[in-house]
Amino acid sequence: HFDHEIDVKGLREAASSVRRVRPLFDEYTIDGKRVYLCGEGRLVNLANAEGHPSAVMAFSFCNQALVIAYGVAHRGELEPRVYESPEEIDRRVARLQLEAMGVEIDILTPEQEEYLSSWQEGT
Repeated sequence: HFDHEIDVKGLREAASSVRRVRPLFDEYTIDGKRVYLCGEGRLVNLANAEGHPSAVMAFSFCNQALVIAYGVAHRGELEPRVYESPEEIDRRVARLQLEAMGVEIDILTPEQEEYLSSWQEGT
């Protein structure tokens, strides 16, 4: 992940001064105005933080792998276009992730189901 979207070299050349405000947060002064650059122009969530937590990455990669397998299994049936992840795959990934975290999904009581289906409009 590089600094392709922001011309950092050009910003540096245009600045009369550059000051490190704190790690990975720089202040460029151009014509008396200040411009702040995070993460040296790289992806902020990766450069200024630790990226995505491993649980999020596991969830994402699991979903991607299952969607690829779905695409291969249904290759003769799918048109060449962008598809959303099938709901059954999203639910399966969610169940797998919760299971890995030791979390169980509650089953709604008949009263809870009735309550949830009783609303005609939101608030």
